Amino acid sequence: MVSAPLKNASGSDIGSYEFDGAELAPGINKQLLHDVIVMYEANQRAGTVQTKSRGMVAGSTKKLYRQKGTGRARAGTRRTPVRVGGGHAFAKKPKDWSYRLPKQAVRLATRMALLSKFQDGEAVVLDSLAVSAPKTRVVADMLKALGVSGGSCLLTIRDHDTVIWQSSRNIASLWVSPAVELNAYQLLHQKRLVVTKDAMDFLRGQGQGA
Repeated sequence: MVSAPLKNASGSDIGSYEFDGAELAPGINKQLLHDVIVMYEANQRAGTVQTKSRGMVAGSTKKLYRQKGTGRARAGTRRTPVRVGGGHAFAKKPKDWSYRLPKQAVRLATRMALLSKFQDGEAVVLDSLAVSAPKTRVVADMLKALGVSGGSCLLTIRDHDTVIWQSSRNIASLWVSPAVELNAYQLLHQKRLVVTKDAMDFLRGQGQGA
């Protein structure tokens, strides 16, 4: 069994949230987590770097001067890579670094990362979360009451909530994700996890259905 403290938005303990870890994943595969994180980071690479080749540099294609009889070394066009202002010999081109691992492997890695948060004691289950108006102070006070305001934190809610997102976007160390969009990169990037009870119930149901 895996357990985490169950608290309300005021930070008061109201019990514990317990479940069988096998509902999420049979164990933690560090190699799979590594491979999935590398995939997410590779997909974030812009790959838009580009330099000009000799064919892309402005300038005449005529020889600068005749081949023989001048006493100087032979020369080609002013676009040659050996001259200042010339093109690059092996110009860099835009590159797409993105790739995808099998969908089932990515989903399993997400459940493993979620399980690791509970096993390492880095998860807090929130009984419920309701924010009536977009106010950063409400979310900031809640994080402080829960004891997770000192570092990076991931807040996982059941569904998209514009008010909660607007209330959290000015807190640099806080990420917000609905349960359906949760992934291993978010879970492992942020040190602490605050997940609502209904979101956790949904994630456990996904693990059993996988």
